[in-house]
Amino acid sequence: MTLVALAELGRGLVPVDEPVLHVDDVAVLRGRGVFETVRVYDGTPFRLAEHLERLAMSAERVHLPAASKEAFADAVRSAVAAGGERNAVLRLLWTGGREGGGAPRGFALVSTLPAGLEELRARGLRFATSTWAAGALAGAKSTSYAENMTVQDDAVRVGADDALLVSPDGTVLEAPTANVWFREGATLLTPALSLPILAGVTRAALRELAPGLGYAVEEGRYDLERLLASDEVFVSSSIREVMPAAAVGDRTLRPGPAAAALQSALRAVAALP
Repeated sequence: MTLVALAELGRGLVPVDEPVLHVDDVAVLRGRGVFETVRVYDGTPFRLAEHLERLAMSAERVHLPAASKEAFADAVRSAVAAGGERNAVLRLLWTGGREGGGAPRGFALVSTLPAGLEELRARGLRFATSTWAAGALAGAKSTSYAENMTVQDDAVRVGADDALLVSPDGTVLEAPTANVWFREGATLLTPALSLPILAGVTRAALRELAPGLGYAVEEGRYDLERLLASDEVFVSSSIREVMPAAAVGDRTLRPGPAAAALQSALRAVAALP
């Protein structure tokens, strides 16, 4: 991805190659910042209000002052217009400011989409399983995200595309940057999440779309073997949207119709004003 536009709350557009954070900003120095990642479709951020609400919940969880949703929306409009990319990645960043009493700072960043998404969707994702014990910040989209990225990197090193996080007792949780789904007949199952921050905006959209496609949705606690025995497995996230799973570990998975139908329905909804 390439950064193409940057706007700071209260300041407006900033050149993308201009430094904007001090090294003693608490987001840099301590990981005390929060973020949201949003897909932009034809110049419109998908469900921006919901992402701003999640950003506010994350800020509250790491004890940051509340950010102005109106100021963020203004920065988003400026950055998206300046970026010149009708379909793009939008990131919202809210930091606590400089250590020792600096004012909080907010940014809207627009980048190009990652390359190869449709090729990856066509072949399906390969997952490596990783045992995961959630920490205290699991309920916030904080910049303390190194553990998630390390797990994802470990999966890539063994030839997978991503990691499937499983608790020590064998319960399926999520992926480092995506929510997990699997299908049993006409029922879509997704792990129940203890905090609303963990339930991505795309996940919420799929829950709304599923009944119209003939699928019921169920949330609960599911072990890995049940997922592996299901009719199909897929994940959802803002940027990758709906991605089918082709394998988990050495288990090859069958492609199925639900992921493709939900992806088409999501695109149709995203195209609306």
